[in-house]
Amino acid sequence: MRDGQHPTILFIGCSDSRLVPYLLTGTGPGELFLVRNVGAFVPPYDGSAGYHGTSAAIEFAVLNLKVSKIIVCGHSHCGGIRALYEEIDPRAKNLAAWLELGREAALPVQVTPEALRRTEQRAVVLQLERLMGYPMVREQVEAGEVTLHGWHYVIEEGEVHVFDVKLGEFIPASSASHSGTGPYLAIDDSMDRPVFNEIDESYQVSPTRVDKK
Repeated sequence: MRDGQHPTILFIGCSDSRLVPYLLTGTGPGELFLVRNVGAFVPPYDGSAGYHGTSAAIEFAVLNLKVSKIIVCGHSHCGGIRALYEEIDPRAKNLAAWLELGREAALPVQVTPEALRRTEQRAVVLQLERLMGYPMVREQVEAGEVTLHGWHYVIEEGEVHVFDVKLGEFIPASSASHSGTGPYLAIDDSMDRPVFNEIDESYQVSPTRVDKK
């Protein structure tokens, strides 16, 4: 206790009460540095979305705690993701502004369970890409000291699906050979570009068709 905490994983997850990070990761007290918010969103490093505890926690985890893994974990039936397609109570000004951090993940389609699932997964990869905008994260990732992992917890199945950058999709952790990969391949410069819209080719759309509110 006198030596302080020494977690090796920064876990960025949704505030949803059904998401239990320690159960999903099989870890115990002191092994995870937890950040939870609506939607498991990551604000831009440039502060354009305002100062936020999530940004401070990311910086602290990488610079002070020296974590070696960063997990972004979304989940099925996420109320924050569904809210991207709904009207927000005008009194919830902070919530409305916060949800804009996931706006780019929304699809220009009719809302269906499948569209919501894909939006949840797209949102996870969007946050992974945004993490690479943090200088200290990018430096550590490129140095091979930190790895990024995208997870989507399917509540009804009780299983985590992990993002595979080579396949451009989420696959069940039970059949994956890794614990999720970041939005690029560090060993391949040709992949130094977002794969956000490649998660599901059937939903690729022209930029002119996407509402960038």
